[in-house]
Amino acid sequence: MQNRRDFIKQATIGGGLLMAGGFPFQALAGATETRLTILHTNDVHSRLDPFPMDGSKYQGLGGVAARASAIEKIRSQEEHVLLLDAGDIFQGTPYFNLYKGEPEIKAMSMMQYDATTMGNHDFDAGIEGFALQLPHANFPILIANYDFNNTPLEGKTQPYKIFKKGNLKIGVFGLGIQLHGLVPTEAYGQTKYMDPIEKAKEYSELLKKKKNCDFVICLSHLGFQYNGNKVSDCIIAQETEYIDLIIGGHTHTFLDTPTIIKNKKGIDVIVNQMGWAGVRLGKLDYVFDSKKNVKLSNAQTVILTKQTIG
Repeated sequence: MQNRRDFIKQATIGGGLLMAGGFPFQALAGATETRLTILHTNDVHSRLDPFPMDGSKYQGLGGVAARASAIEKIRSQEEHVLLLDAGDIFQGTPYFNLYKGEPEIKAMSMMQYDATTMGNHDFDAGIEGFALQLPHANFPILIANYDFNNTPLEGKTQPYKIFKKGNLKIGVFGLGIQLHGLVPTEAYGQTKYMDPIEKAKEYSELLKKKKNCDFVICLSHLGFQYNGNKVSDCIIAQETEYIDLIIGGHTHTFLDTPTIIKNKKGIDVIVNQMGWAGVRLGKLDYVFDSKKNVKLSNAQTVILTKQTIG
């Protein structure tokens, strides 16, 4: 069903970050090409500070300071960058318990995220609670398979957005997980859940065929893969034709290298996920030739670590 490609491990420590899991696909070529760098997170769960230095598995990792530093460094090196998140911004530290998501959204705005989708924990303060934080967001909430009519989120999210980077049109849409049985009914209220496979087909075709996007990204909080028939990122990739990249969340899956899935046309779809708690930042470098043919040239995991002196 899927194949994993060998990768060359690279390690570069400096500026409070570790670049690991270098995954070169193709050598870069002529000057007529356009480069696009996609940075992504998921399931940060209100982890604004790095993990404490207490001997635990993730000690010293994560935190918005290290993430912001890594993002700033990459933006200084690359002309065209998209910064995306796959949901579960909220819940997991006292910051959320005290402030109900305000510092998390403000931090993402300061880091200039381009878009996010919604995870199940983003309903933990109720629809009203999430809506209250949106004035702090300078980025859109993309969700194609939740109908928020007659709720406080009506008109405050959108199914997709098209980003222009140089001569490229990048279409991004979002998918959320089934809320019933996972989120208390009173938290999601009258939100209607729609089939994510059907919405993925609808919006990926719209973006690629009607909106003439050069590249289509799905921000998914469905989960990477399950035993059985539960809809996952891998199934979305298999059952669609026009998605180029799925940035996933929910299952807290640490993918050291992206997974490649064949779609309905036998074309490769890249699926990637960065675990949880903001300890990693995904970095995918694509190259488009003069005819807009695209190749993934490199994939890296940026391990975010607390800056030390010395």
